[in-house]
Amino acid sequence: MRTTYDTATVRLYHLSGGEEGGAATTLFYGPLDEAMRIAAQQPEEVQDGLFLATDNDVVAYVDLLEG
Repeated sequence: MRTTYDTATVRLYHLSGGEEGGAATTLFYGPLDEAMRIAAQQPEEVQDGLFLATDNDVVAYVDLLEG
C-alpha cells in the first residue's frame, strides 16, 4: 500500500467467493491501525479474504503480514 501511516483511513472488507462471483462486505472504515487489530481478531479462513483499501491502493491483509 502506498499509504502506510497508522492513522491513514482505510476500508477493511471481506471478499467472499461465490457461484455468482462473491460479494464484498465492509467490516470497518477508519484508521489503519484499528483495521489491522480488527482483521487480526478474525478467524484464519476469514483473514484469507480480507482486503484493505485506501484512496489510492488495495492490498490483501495476508500480504501485509508477510511484508
